[in-house]
Amino acid sequence: MTSCLILADFIGGKNTKITAELATAAARIGEVTAVVLAPTGQGATYAASLNQGAISKVIVVESDSFAAHGIGAVADVLTQIIATKNPAAILIASHAFGKEVAGRVAVKSNCGIITDAVDVAADLTATQLVFGGSTTVHSQVCHGTAIITVRPNSITADLKAASPAVESLSFEISECAKKATITSSKPPLQGGRPELTEADIVVSGGRGTNGDFAAVEAFADSLGAAVGASRAATDAGWYPHSHQVGQTGKTVSPQLYVACGISGAIQHRAGMQTSKAIVVINKDPEAPIFEIADFGVVGDLFAVLPKATEGVKARKS
Repeated sequence: MTSCLILADFIGGKNTKITAELATAAARIGEVTAVVLAPTGQGATYAASLNQGAISKVIVVESDSFAAHGIGAVADVLTQIIATKNPAAILIASHAFGKEVAGRVAVKSNCGIITDAVDVAADLTATQLVFGGSTTVHSQVCHGTAIITVRPNSITADLKAASPAVESLSFEISECAKKATITSSKPPLQGGRPELTEADIVVSGGRGTNGDFAAVEAFADSLGAAVGASRAATDAGWYPHSHQVGQTGKTVSPQLYVACGISGAIQHRAGMQTSKAIVVINKDPEAPIFEIADFGVVGDLFAVLPKATEGVKARKS
């Protein structure tokens, strides 16, 4: 039977929902095996969290080298697992860490790689949106195991209950993979809002906020949404760069994206136009972002958002 590996995604020891999305895509290809790379003594806890989705098996590898040597150690072990299991494909989350791991594994295993896929078919055809989302590309890896990174939120996850079998393996990490050592690290700050790349709803503000994100944040909080920002807003120092959505920021693909006071330069559109539904609020009816909007409001965000926030709260009550 055809097999497909996924690299289970954890932040701060907690499994993220992209893991279930990867498993859903992998199930189209064949039997799904999740790879868990955990600190020594924590493999069982990590594996136990994989109780949703289409995962049939879990491979657990424990090592303190993953924290000490980071991407080098992760890529080294994944390469050895591919050589041992010979899967048809391995799917990895398409964030900065995942893409660097995928690139290193592709070089070390002499396999082909496709990054930033928004869909993966049963025949391993990956769908990508390129040139700022203006062009759709369908491609396949033609050599070795297909290594594909998948954008978070681009695939609807199958969240049915699962009880996968667990297999513990041990691999010797090469000295070459230990050349870089991590001396300190800080976990990402977790506020009261969802993480930007994982949120089902994102509300973003741009130049039209004039630096005042209060209305944007209030509306986002009424929806339980994450807050994003355009490059113009982050470059002006109005909002942290960690919240930038766009080609040089984060790529998001939520169920709902609300753009407030954002003109819609191609740089921003490249990071959000795969969203399932796009709502635009802008007082300029000629703003380019209206071209990709499903719903648009021509008006001042400072007049529109407070009323929208009141409306959402009223519906909830």
